[in-house]
Amino acid sequence: MKKHGFLDEIAKNRSLFLMIMPAVLIFLVFSYLPMAGMVIAFKSYSYTDGIFGSPWAGFSNFEFLFQSGKAWLITKNTVIFNFIFMIVNNLLEIIIAIILSELAGKYFKKFLQSAIFLPYFISWVVAGAIVYNLLNYEFGAVNTFLKSLGLNPIDVYNNPDYWVYILTFFSAWKIVGYGTVIYLATITAIDSEMYEAAKIDGANLMQRIMHITVPYLIPTIIILILLKVSSIARGDFGMFYQLIGNNGILFDKTDVIDTYAFRALLELQEFGMSSAVGVYQSVLNFVIIIIVNEAVKRYNRDSALF
Repeated sequence: MKKHGFLDEIAKNRSLFLMIMPAVLIFLVFSYLPMAGMVIAFKSYSYTDGIFGSPWAGFSNFEFLFQSGKAWLITKNTVIFNFIFMIVNNLLEIIIAIILSELAGKYFKKFLQSAIFLPYFISWVVAGAIVYNLLNYEFGAVNTFLKSLGLNPIDVYNNPDYWVYILTFFSAWKIVGYGTVIYLATITAIDSEMYEAAKIDGANLMQRIMHITVPYLIPTIIILILLKVSSIARGDFGMFYQLIGNNGILFDKTDVIDTYAFRALLELQEFGMSSAVGVYQSVLNFVIIIIVNEAVKRYNRDSALF
């Protein structure tokens, strides 16, 4: 039997290859070609010599991160925040998707879904302005309300302990609507006859959810968690920078790898050092996703990413 080569496969399924071509080009241009810039992490970069003409610096750029004493702090903050966001957001997405799927009113359901999804389109710049106008000590809406009740205002911008809850709340406020749509699509694909059969057998609403809906959601839950774990060492720069800004009082509890690298680039103008932080971040993400994917593979090979 004659084996078909890659060119024969392209000729046979040229329509399918043409459909996937835009996605392939986007990944090549925006994900793979920029990886050549990683070489900056190992060079003493200068504007005159450029990326490939600058002299090699070995691993000296990485010493900037580890000798600063901040490596463990920003890594811990990044991982802990992303872990909290992943757990809280996923739970809320699942719960809201199940509630929306069980609502009877068609138009009311659409209104709620649109209202929950709307914050996803609001930029973190606008969200940062909203947070500041809500929580400002002197004229913020929350403190103005507390003063009207005769209570003491809360100075959240000078108290780092509040920001774990604030960042978790606004992360959920912005992201949950998008994840809800994915889970809702999965629930919609479940065969309605299974629910009808469960009703006939006397199963109540909670039993139908726990024994039909949730088991069908598990593969989707695992895949979405794996995708989020793949970037667990990469903080949401827009959120942290726009909500926290350059408030040094909050850095010990809220500083993540991305904001630290950004400030290092602005203050020191050292591209090599900032790039080294990015390489460290990428390697850490790679190691974490490999470990988690192997753990999932041992549990259920079909649910693993690779």
